[in-house]
Amino acid sequence: MKIMLETDRLLLREFDISDAEIFYELNLNPNVIKYTGNSAFKAIDEAKAFLENYSDYQRNGFGRWAVINKSTQQFIGWCGLKYDENLNETDIGFRFFEHFWNQGLATESAKACIDHGFEKLNLKTIVGRAMKENSASIKVLEKIGLQYEKGFDFDGQEGVIYTIKNKMIR
Repeated sequence: MKIMLETDRLLLREFDISDAEIFYELNLNPNVIKYTGNSAFKAIDEAKAFLENYSDYQRNGFGRWAVINKSTQQFIGWCGLKYDENLNETDIGFRFFEHFWNQGLATESAKACIDHGFEKLNLKTIVGRAMKENSASIKVLEKIGLQYEKGFDFDGQEGVIYTIKNKMIR
């Protein structure tokens, strides 16, 4: 298990094929994927194939990471950075099991990812995208320092883009 980041309560590590079942279960909850533009995996094998083909770590040196509760060693969701070469930008994303919402875990893990992106990866800017209706995710983006930039079309829904710039790079 390759630990990438550690916070007071969490470990963030690279995904592993053994995460397929729990990864599948995460996306089964319609409330979890309501504002993502994604659909649930049809079967555990589909989640396994996704994880087997997940190449962001090799291609970019970073990606979305499994979020593990330190005290229980339980997979509770994912968080991380993703580089989009079509847009030439890196975004922050997060997704947690519903029973872990409203505990500050998305904020804690996302803040660690932002800090890592700026301090270790020397990224200039990180963006966050959300559907305008997704007030919880927008609140997380604001708590970790991103500021509203503009609206955009999010898969036919009204979306918002937030950004944060690396203060160490001018």
